Amino acid sequence: MKFFSENFVELRQLYISQLRSLLSAEEQIVRALPTMLEKATDEQLKGAFQSHLQESELHVTRLEQILSAAKSVDPSIESTGPLKNKTLAALVDEAEELIVDAKDLSVRDAALIAAAQRVEHYEIAAYGAVRHFAQILGETAAAEQLDKTIQEEGHADHLLSSIAERVNPNARRAA
Repeated sequence: MKFFSENFVELRQLYISQLRSLLSAEEQIVRALPTMLEKATDEQLKGAFQSHLQESELHVTRLEQILSAAKSVDPSIESTGPLKNKTLAALVDEAEELIVDAKDLSVRDAALIAAAQRVEHYEIAAYGAVRHFAQILGETAAAEQLDKTIQEEGHADHLLSSIAERVNPNARRAA
Protein backbone atom coordinates (compact mmCIF):
# COMPACT_ATOMS: atom_id res chain seq x y z
CA MET A 1 0.00 0.00 0.00
CA LYS A 2 2.79 2.45 0.72
CA PHE A 3 3.88 2.38 -2.94
CA PHE A 4 0.45 3.55 -4.08
CA SER A 5 0.22 6.09 -1.30
CA GLU A 6 3.54 7.66 -2.29
CA ASN A 7 2.47 7.86 -5.93
CA PHE A 8 -0.81 9.42 -4.90
CA VAL A 9 1.04 12.11 -2.99
CA GLU A 10 3.28 12.75 -5.98
CA LEU A 11 0.33 13.07 -8.33
CA ARG A 12 -1.36 15.48 -5.93
CA GLN A 13 1.80 17.59 -5.86
CA LEU A 14 1.89 17.59 -9.66
CA TYR A 15 -1.83 18.43 -9.74
CA ILE A 16 -1.40 21.42 -7.42
CA SER A 17 1.66 22.62 -9.32
CA GLN A 18 -0.19 22.43 -12.63
CA LEU A 19 -3.21 24.26 -11.21
CA ARG A 20 -0.91 27.03 -10.00
CA SER A 21 0.74 27.17 -13.42
CA LEU A 22 -2.66 27.45 -15.09
CA LEU A 23 -3.54 30.25 -12.67
CA SER A 24 -0.43 32.10 -13.85
CA ALA A 25 -1.37 31.41 -17.48
CA GLU A 26 -4.88 32.80 -17.03
CA GLU A 27 -3.54 35.88 -15.25
CA GLN A 28 -1.11 36.47 -18.14
CA ILE A 29 -3.98 36.10 -20.61
CA VAL A 30 -6.07 38.63 -18.66
CA ARG A 31 -3.16 41.09 -18.94
CA ALA A 32 -2.51 40.39 -22.66
CA LEU A 33 -6.04 40.40 -24.03
CA PRO A 34 -6.69 44.16 -23.67
CA THR A 35 -3.72 44.86 -25.98
CA MET A 36 -4.91 42.26 -28.46
CA LEU A 37 -8.40 43.76 -28.31
CA GLU A 38 -6.98 47.23 -28.91
CA LYS A 39 -4.84 46.12 -31.87
CA ALA A 40 -7.55 44.08 -33.61
CA THR A 41 -9.47 45.87 -36.36
CA ASP A 42 -12.11 43.25 -37.17
CA GLU A 43 -15.20 43.88 -35.05
CA GLN A 44 -16.04 40.20 -34.61
CA LEU A 45 -12.46 39.53 -33.52
CA LYS A 46 -12.65 42.39 -31.03
CA GLY A 47 -15.87 40.89 -29.68
CA ALA A 48 -14.27 37.47 -29.36
CA PHE A 49 -11.32 38.94 -27.45
CA GLN A 50 -13.65 40.90 -25.15
CA SER A 51 -15.73 37.81 -24.47
CA HIS A 52 -12.65 35.70 -23.81
CA LEU A 53 -11.28 38.32 -21.44
CA GLN A 54 -14.41 37.92 -19.33
CA GLU A 55 -14.12 34.12 -19.52
CA SER A 56 -10.45 34.27 -18.54
CA GLU A 57 -11.33 36.35 -15.48
CA LEU A 58 -13.85 33.63 -14.58
CA HIS A 59 -11.15 30.99 -15.13
CA VAL A 60 -8.89 32.80 -12.66
CA THR A 61 -11.68 32.72 -10.08
CA ARG A 62 -12.39 29.02 -10.73
CA LEU A 63 -8.74 28.09 -10.33
CA GLU A 64 -8.46 30.11 -7.13
CA GLN A 65 -11.53 28.30 -5.76
CA ILE A 66 -10.18 24.87 -6.76
CA LEU A 67 -6.82 25.64 -5.14
CA SER A 68 -8.48 27.01 -2.00
CA ALA A 69 -10.63 23.88 -1.70
CA ALA A 70 -7.55 21.67 -2.17
CA LYS A 71 -5.71 23.54 0.58
CA SER A 72 -8.63 23.22 2.97
CA VAL A 73 -8.56 19.44 2.46
CA ASP A 74 -4.77 19.22 2.56
CA PRO A 75 -3.21 21.88 4.83
CA SER A 76 0.27 20.61 3.89
CA ILE A 77 -0.08 22.51 0.60
CA GLU A 78 2.30 25.41 1.11
CA SER A 79 1.12 27.79 -1.58
CA THR A 80 -1.89 28.19 -3.81
CA GLY A 81 -0.64 31.30 -5.58
CA PRO A 82 0.35 31.42 -9.23
CA LEU A 83 3.45 29.56 -10.35
CA LYS A 84 4.95 31.31 -13.39
CA ASN A 85 3.83 29.67 -16.59
CA LYS A 86 6.80 30.01 -18.94
CA THR A 87 4.94 28.56 -21.91
CA LEU A 88 2.28 31.26 -21.76
CA ALA A 89 4.90 33.94 -21.26
CA ALA A 90 6.58 32.79 -24.49
CA LEU A 91 3.27 32.70 -26.38
CA VAL A 92 2.43 36.23 -25.18
CA ASP A 93 5.90 37.46 -26.22
CA GLU A 94 5.39 35.92 -29.64
CA ALA A 95 1.97 37.57 -29.99
CA GLU A 96 3.46 40.94 -29.09
CA GLU A 97 6.14 40.50 -31.77
CA LEU A 98 3.51 39.56 -34.35
CA ILE A 99 1.53 42.70 -33.55
CA VAL A 100 4.60 44.86 -34.16
CA ASP A 101 5.77 42.97 -37.26
CA ALA A 102 2.41 42.94 -39.09
CA LYS A 103 2.16 46.30 -40.82
CA ASP A 104 -1.05 45.59 -42.77
CA LEU A 105 -4.18 45.64 -40.58
CA SER A 106 -5.65 42.49 -42.18
CA VAL A 107 -2.36 40.67 -41.72
CA ARG A 108 -2.25 41.82 -38.10
CA ASP A 109 -5.77 40.47 -37.48
CA ALA A 110 -4.71 37.13 -39.02
CA ALA A 111 -1.60 37.12 -36.79
CA LEU A 112 -3.70 37.89 -33.70
CA ILE A 113 -6.03 35.00 -34.50
CA ALA A 114 -3.09 32.62 -35.00
CA ALA A 115 -1.50 33.72 -31.72
CA ALA A 116 -4.78 33.42 -29.83
CA GLN A 117 -5.41 29.94 -31.23
CA ARG A 118 -1.98 28.77 -30.09
CA VAL A 119 -2.92 29.93 -26.60
CA GLU A 120 -6.31 28.17 -26.79
CA HIS A 121 -4.72 24.91 -27.90
CA TYR A 122 -2.19 25.06 -25.08
CA GLU A 123 -4.95 25.74 -22.56
CA ILE A 124 -7.14 22.91 -23.83
CA ALA A 125 -4.24 20.46 -23.47
CA ALA A 126 -3.15 21.75 -20.05
CA TYR A 127 -6.68 21.80 -18.63
CA GLY A 128 -7.32 18.33 -20.04
CA ALA A 129 -4.32 16.91 -18.21
CA VAL A 130 -5.24 18.60 -14.94
CA ARG A 131 -8.87 17.49 -15.23
CA HIS A 132 -7.64 13.90 -15.61
CA PHE A 133 -5.46 14.31 -12.51
CA ALA A 134 -8.49 15.63 -10.61
CA GLN A 135 -10.55 12.62 -11.69
CA ILE A 136 -7.85 10.18 -10.59
CA LEU A 137 -7.52 11.99 -7.26
CA GLY A 138 -11.26 11.85 -6.67
CA GLU A 139 -11.62 15.63 -6.96
CA THR A 140 -15.00 15.37 -8.70
CA ALA A 141 -16.11 18.96 -8.17
CA ALA A 142 -12.77 20.29 -9.42
CA ALA A 143 -12.91 17.97 -12.45
CA GLU A 144 -16.37 19.31 -13.31
CA GLN A 145 -15.17 22.92 -13.04
CA LEU A 146 -12.09 22.15 -15.13
CA ASP A 147 -14.31 20.48 -17.73
CA LYS A 148 -16.41 23.66 -17.97
CA THR A 149 -13.23 25.60 -18.69
CA ILE A 150 -12.16 23.10 -21.36
CA GLN A 151 -15.53 23.51 -23.06
CA GLU A 152 -15.20 27.31 -22.96
CA GLU A 153 -11.67 27.18 -24.36
CA GLY A 154 -12.86 24.87 -27.14
CA HIS A 155 -15.69 27.26 -27.97
CA ALA A 156 -13.22 30.18 -28.14
CA ASP A 157 -10.99 28.18 -30.48
CA HIS A 158 -13.91 27.33 -32.79
CA LEU A 159 -15.02 30.96 -32.82
CA LEU A 160 -11.50 32.07 -33.76
CA SER A 161 -11.45 29.48 -36.55
CA SER A 162 -14.70 30.81 -37.98
CA ILE A 163 -13.39 34.39 -37.82
CA ALA A 164 -10.16 33.27 -39.50
CA GLU A 165 -12.12 31.84 -42.44
CA ARG A 166 -13.30 35.37 -43.19
CA VAL A 167 -10.25 37.40 -42.08
CA ASN A 168 -7.38 35.35 -43.52
CA PRO A 169 -8.39 35.74 -47.20
CA ASN A 170 -8.29 39.53 -46.67
CA ALA A 171 -4.73 39.16 -45.36
CA ARG A 172 -3.79 37.23 -48.49
CA ARG A 173 -5.06 40.03 -50.69
CA ALA A 174 -2.94 42.49 -48.71
CA ALA A 175 0.23 40.70 -49.78
